[in-house]
Amino acid sequence: MQDKKKIAIIDYGMGNLRSVENACKKLGYEVKIVSVPSELSRFDKLILPGVGSFKKAMKMLNDNNWIKIIKFEVIDKKKPILGICLGMQLFASESEEFGISKGLGIIKGKIKFLKNLNCKKKIPHIGWNSIIIKESHPFLKEVENNTDFYFVNSYVFLPEDKKFIMANTKYDVEFCSIIAKENIFGVQFHPEKSSKAGRKLLENFLNA
Repeated sequence: MQDKKKIAIIDYGMGNLRSVENACKKLGYEVKIVSVPSELSRFDKLILPGVGSFKKAMKMLNDNNWIKIIKFEVIDKKKPILGICLGMQLFASESEEFGISKGLGIIKGKIKFLKNLNCKKKIPHIGWNSIIIKESHPFLKEVENNTDFYFVNSYVFLPEDKKFIMANTKYDVEFCSIIAKENIFGVQFHPEKSSKAGRKLLENFLNA
C-alpha cells in the first residue's frame, strides 16, 4: 500500500457494497462502508457504487441527505470519487430511465436507454466486453486497449463534453465506459467483478 488514505464506500441503499469492499481490502487499503452522510468528511476518497434504477437511486440519495454532502466533498473539497456502474450514471445531469429525473450534475450529460440509441442487441448488456481507449490517463495505467471488463447495463452515459471520455465500449453501438474529469472518475462496468484488469483500475484510483 502506498499510503494510509481512508476510503469510504457510500451506502445509500443500492450498491454492490461487499464485493467492492473486499476488492479494496485485498489491495491493502483501509476501507469502510459509510451509511451516515456526515461521516464522509473523515475520508480521503469516495466510491459510489450502484445497482438498480437511476430514479430510485436519486430518490434515496435525496431522502437520506447525501446529495449536498457528496457535492461538497467532491466539488468544493476536490476529493477523488469513483462511480461504479449506476454510480457513474448518477454523476450525469439527468436520466430518461422511468421518465426524466435529475442526477448529481457533476459531469454534464444524459443517461440514455441503449435501444433509444439504436442498439439492436439483447438488453440488458450482460457479460464481458472490451474497452476502446480514447485518451491516455493515469487512471488507465497498465490497462491495455481492448481489455475485457464485466458489464451489466441497459442505460449509458452521454457526456456533453467528449474530452472526459477515456474509453468506449461497443455493444452494437459505441458508448462511454470510462470517464474522468479532474477528481471525478467513473466506469460503466464492475471492476470488482473484472478479475486482474478490474483490480488494476481500482488500484490506480486508490493510488492516485
